[in-house]
Amino acid sequence: MLGRVQNQSLSPVFVGRDAESGVLAAALGEVSTPAADGPRALVLAGEAGVGKTRLVEEFGREARRAGALVAVGGCVELGGDGLPFAPFATALRTLRAARPDEFARAGAGMGADLARLLPETAGPRAGTADAGPHAGTADAPGPSGVPHSAEDSARLFGHVTRLLEELSAARPLVLVLEDLHWADASTRHLYAHLLRTLRAGRLLLLATYRSDDLHRRHPLRPLLAELDRLRAVHRIDLARLGHADVRRQLAGILGAEPEAALVDEIYARSEGNAFFVEELAVSLRAGHRPGLSENLRELLLVRVEALPPDAGRVLRLVAEGGSAVEHPLLAAVSGMAEDALLDALRAATGAHLLSPTPEGDGYRFRHSLVREAVGEDLLPGERSALNRRYAETVEAAPHLVRAEERDARLAGYWYAAREPAKALPAALRAAASARDRHAYAEQLHHLDRALELREQVPEPAPGTPVPLDLLAEAATAGRMSGEARRAYTLVGRALRLLEQEPDPLRTAWFLTRRSRLATALGRGDGGAELRRAEELVRGLPPSDVHAEVLAHLAGWEMVNKPGPDSLVSAERAVAYARMVGAVDTELSAHVTRGVLRVAAGDIDGGLAELYETRERALALAPPDHLARAVANLPSVLEGIGRSADAARVAAEGAGICARHGLVGSAAFTWSNAAESLLSLGRHTDAEEALRRADQPGAGADVRAFTALTRGGLALRTGDTAAAREAYDTLRALAGPDGHAPQRRLPLLALGIGLATEARDAVAGRALLDEALSTPFSPNVHRYAWPLLVAAARLEATTRGLPAADAGREAVLDRIRAAARPVPTPVPVWHGYAELLRAELLRARGAATVADWEGTYEALRDLDRPHETLYVALRLAETLLAAGERERAAHVLAPVRETAGRFGYAPLAREAAELARRGRLLPASEPPARPALAPAQTLGLTARESEVLRLVAAGHSNRRIAETLYISPKTASVHVSRIIAKLGVTGRGEAAAVAHRLRLFPEREEV
Repeated sequence: MLGRVQNQSLSPVFVGRDAESGVLAAALGEVSTPAADGPRALVLAGEAGVGKTRLVEEFGREARRAGALVAVGGCVELGGDGLPFAPFATALRTLRAARPDEFARAGAGMGADLARLLPETAGPRAGTADAGPHAGTADAPGPSGVPHSAEDSARLFGHVTRLLEELSAARPLVLVLEDLHWADASTRHLYAHLLRTLRAGRLLLLATYRSDDLHRRHPLRPLLAELDRLRAVHRIDLARLGHADVRRQLAGILGAEPEAALVDEIYARSEGNAFFVEELAVSLRAGHRPGLSENLRELLLVRVEALPPDAGRVLRLVAEGGSAVEHPLLAAVSGMAEDALLDALRAATGAHLLSPTPEGDGYRFRHSLVREAVGEDLLPGERSALNRRYAETVEAAPHLVRAEERDARLAGYWYAAREPAKALPAALRAAASARDRHAYAEQLHHLDRALELREQVPEPAPGTPVPLDLLAEAATAGRMSGEARRAYTLVGRALRLLEQEPDPLRTAWFLTRRSRLATALGRGDGGAELRRAEELVRGLPPSDVHAEVLAHLAGWEMVNKPGPDSLVSAERAVAYARMVGAVDTELSAHVTRGVLRVAAGDIDGGLAELYETRERALALAPPDHLARAVANLPSVLEGIGRSADAARVAAEGAGICARHGLVGSAAFTWSNAAESLLSLGRHTDAEEALRRADQPGAGADVRAFTALTRGGLALRTGDTAAAREAYDTLRALAGPDGHAPQRRLPLLALGIGLATEARDAVAGRALLDEALSTPFSPNVHRYAWPLLVAAARLEATTRGLPAADAGREAVLDRIRAAARPVPTPVPVWHGYAELLRAELLRARGAATVADWEGTYEALRDLDRPHETLYVALRLAETLLAAGERERAAHVLAPVRETAGRFGYAPLAREAAELARRGRLLPASEPPARPALAPAQTLGLTARESEVLRLVAAGHSNRRIAETLYISPKTASVHVSRIIAKLGVTGRGEAAAVAHRLRLFPEREEV
């Protein structure tokens, strides 16, 4: 049992409890108003260590800051029952000390009855014959203060009720009763009485209990059943922390951002239990691996050691059987009589150590750390003996284990039994099974084990793969599962082996893998590896490896040297792969050729090739090339201005990658989706896509693209600090391959945007020099146009600043010259070209109304709300300068409203300032800040506003999740927060509020 322990690992940040905190805050708000219609009661349930006390402490601090009086009392465990009235006595003492005069007035006339809870209130004569009318009688309370008669109880309970109502009459009172699972009968009865009889006062009654301490006959269960029937009582079930919350908790404890692998390990072992996270972090901070501290191990084993011997034996068997053990298998391995086994299992489940599996056919530990503690407590040799019994039993009776789990279970059993000759073939079978299910992380685990076992088995069975084959499989599995660092290490190990036994084809194959992994990890651009691989295969007979080298080279040129030569390389790769019959490699080459055809202007032909390749890849399901097909298509669609299609296709592609176990590719595709959603102005959806792209262990390429989108989003919404952070991240990730146009040019454009915000022409021009130091490669218009527009905007914005005026004409001439050869193959880039022309004129003070009108017409129908609103703002500015006030006001009004609605704070502020300067606003209207969206005036965030809009439309949580690209659980949390903030009882009332206040009118078109 987890008691209160002294613990220095408390995280300075409070994480993962926004929804629950919102419910508590809403309840406090309800009782804090003078018009409160009576007390509120909440019950907080959760397993030991999940964070109930921390939540109560944080809420208590907030309540005190809000002016409430907070009194906390905890039940005390004393053997089979708790100390009578302990939580009430503690809480009332707090109230008496905090408000002695109010307490005395409220308790007037309660005399000896109140002294049963607080003996000190009876004065110096308490306990003597003169202490009260019941002193010395048969009905007097005993030493514990417990009334001996129903009349005494009724009178005492009534006095406590009146006391609390009086104390909460003038100001909010929060009464917290902790650990009700230890409550004595008197405490439970008084608590139930209060819930039934409290009618007045600004009182919030909050109780907590451990849900995992309640066995079937626990005395608190009847009371909880009664609470469920009381509509006035709101129950909160506190769940374990999610992965992201564990990361934030660790960052707070350790004082630095933890590595993704550490977060994964601690999250897996703690299963989100906040106390266990802290204890594991303590070991880490003390310089140990994140294992079990001695204190934690002792706490975990307390319940185990209290069990009968047979139950302890069964726990040891289950601990070694796996994450769950089937009942028939457990019976066979234990050798126990059925009745004895059932008695032992009943004792273990009754102690909340084991629980039935969801399928109902076996058992698992309720918490993995208990299983770990039991396993570590095994005697030397005991673990291998138990695992050998499991392995022999499964081999003799395979039906005892599900077919899809059998190989993996046997591999684990034989490995733990220290039988390498039997563990190796089982590990290889398990790896093959995992690969067939696209479970690449599991495949990598088994292959790592096979590599270890291969060295321990000098004469393996015929057909056992050689180490180089195992390394190739493991490296591929590592890359597929997002473990790029592990894959890179495995490839390096293989190349070292090949130095001892040269094999050109194998070496070339591993070099192509190292090229891709180096790029993903930011360890170079991978070009040197591919050039060496090409040298190795040159002159050799045609082969699949040669086809792969050519396909990889074409793909590398597509990213780093796009243009006619790279298209020729792609054509050659397609033809060679087709010649040797390398279907998978041909698909990859088709992806490259399709992308380059679109970039070269053959948009219809290139898109057709990409769509066809995606369908072929889906049919053939070669995971590696399937990932390229689904990830590149949305990027191409975004590049030609079809952002809505790109966002949709990217979401579909991310789902496809996830279903095939391609974690890294799914993250990359979500980063593509985020870029398109940003273009469309769908910021909340973009943020959700970025969250999904932030997978643990994401490669440098994914982190770079997500940082770029975050930077663009931050600039548009006015969060300059976040934009600067994103820019610094990009600079750090650029590394030696920062010259690739798709990385270098957007990075520099973001930097120029930051320089524009700071009115720093010198810094911005330095970045432009860096961008133009190398001529633009052909077909990089997608990245060149935004950069050139940003540079021209910097010059226009800093016009008139003495430090910036010098040399401006030369800079403008350079921008114009750089733009001259950049093509405009689709409308979106034609719109950017028009925008550049207008900005160059503005930088010279020569832009006219006609110039901005033409630019507006070029952009207005292209699903680029930010650019369109910006141009409308410039048009209004030019109209005002030309004296056309009425037209300027007509253009400016929707800019202000729409920019505010989209969250473009800088645009909205500039529009308001322009309206103020031009006297286009009523005198009473404050111009400095754009109005909040209607839902935000109710305290809702932008995401909550989106959720409320869908609730008002009648959407279920699942449909909300699908619409907003979030999980149903996240949607449910948002709905709970909305209900709490609006002060309503359910989603129906929330929808009614939205309709009544007309929070979501039809969107205006820009």
